[in-house]
Amino acid sequence: MKLKDLLKIDELKLLTDENNIDVEYSDIYIGDLLSWVMGKGKTKAVWLTVLSHQNIIAVASLREFSAIVICEGAKVEDELISLANREGINIFTSSLPIYETSKLIA
Repeated sequence: MKLKDLLKIDELKLLTDENNIDVEYSDIYIGDLLSWVMGKGKTKAVWLTVLSHQNIIAVASLREFSAIVICEGAKVEDELISLANREGINIFTSSLPIYETSKLIA
């Protein structure tokens, strides 16, 4: 699937600019422990998390994730969106639990 396909899912909202929205994603990774995500996440994955601090951008960039989906209605600050845009990382949000969100994008 391509990231632009996520734009068609009503429960997801893109917060950032459309950064490389035509790229494919090959996996979904669910996790909130940054060191674990850094060690286990696969390149081109879409990362589902409830974390919404600036360190997630560094991890997503390091692992070359296609996008981050911040789930369960976690609040996202404008500074995080700006940083994600500078780094070319797409951030989506979902008010649904992580498991329900993963079923939508799998």
